[in-house]
Amino acid sequence: MKGQYAVIGLGRFGSSLATTLHQAGNEVLAIDRNEERIEEYKDHVTYAVVADSTDEEALKSVGIRNFDAVIVAIGDDIQASILTVLILKELEVKKVVAKAINKRHGQVLYKVGADWVVFPERDMGERVATQLMSPNVLDYIELAKDYSIKEVKVPPSMIEKNLRELNLRARFNITVIAIISDGKVSISPSPDRIIKEGDILVVIGENKDLDRFEKFN
Repeated sequence: MKGQYAVIGLGRFGSSLATTLHQAGNEVLAIDRNEERIEEYKDHVTYAVVADSTDEEALKSVGIRNFDAVIVAIGDDIQASILTVLILKELEVKKVVAKAINKRHGQVLYKVGADWVVFPERDMGERVATQLMSPNVLDYIELAKDYSIKEVKVPPSMIEKNLRELNLRARFNITVIAIISDGKVSISPSPDRIIKEGDILVVIGENKDLDRFEKFN
């Protein structure tokens, strides 16, 4: 799913995220207070501007409301990070993702309205980019260049049907290796297993087939 993203803060995490999104064909606006960083990455994103993200007028001037998601990847300036998230939510940005440097910082970011808080120690920029572009994918593991395991939300059209009826192997060339239901994991589920609303399918296959399945509804 191609989209429009703004990344605020071009440190190691933010620059990785911005370039990965852009390489995947998305429109990416990069924002940083440091002119040297903007110069360094301006050819790796769609647009790059020098701006202070704690300045509401500066954010309005770049049309920040129009983006599908804004990622606040500000480094060690916790105050600027929190204030930026607060301003973005007040401006009614659709989705705000924020980088946290520790658990307490993450808790505050959620309290001021962040939709998703990530911790770079656990979440590589490439993984976050993949999940932003595929909202139904909750997590993934890359097994090889062309193969992955993904956790995918069950499409509405599959609810109350069993795995035998769905026949995902024949239709999409993917295999269900587990089902997560109410926090419990069922490994190698029976073909007669009925899919319930809220279930998560853990599937394995080639990336092109997994992508086809993600788009199915």
